[in-house]
Amino acid sequence: MIKIYHNNRCSKSRCGLEILENSGKPFEVVKYLEDNLSAKALKDIIALLGIKPIDLVRKNEPIWKSDFKDKTLTDQEVIDAMVKNPKLIERPIVINGKKAVIGRPPELILNIIK
Repeated sequence: MIKIYHNNRCSKSRCGLEILENSGKPFEVVKYLEDNLSAKALKDIIALLGIKPIDLVRKNEPIWKSDFKDKTLTDQEVIDAMVKNPKLIERPIVINGKKAVIGRPPELILNIIK
């Protein structure tokens, strides 16, 4: 089943959700700000995306700028920061089987739900 990691306060995430709704395919919404992700779940998502943990971080978030920006962090420390501060996680993330994409722009979601 398709899964979207969604933040309703984010316009790109709402756009991604609309794309899924319009696709007519079944999907699950994960409100990751309410249901915090574990480090293992985040590692699995990062592996599916084929990126480094730092590439999933929203670097313009105030918490990143104040607490992490000028530090040299290991991949695990970056993951731990996202687990502790889920606002740092880029969104929306859509997973379909073994394919995943960050929906920025949201139209990228179409590539994995066909």
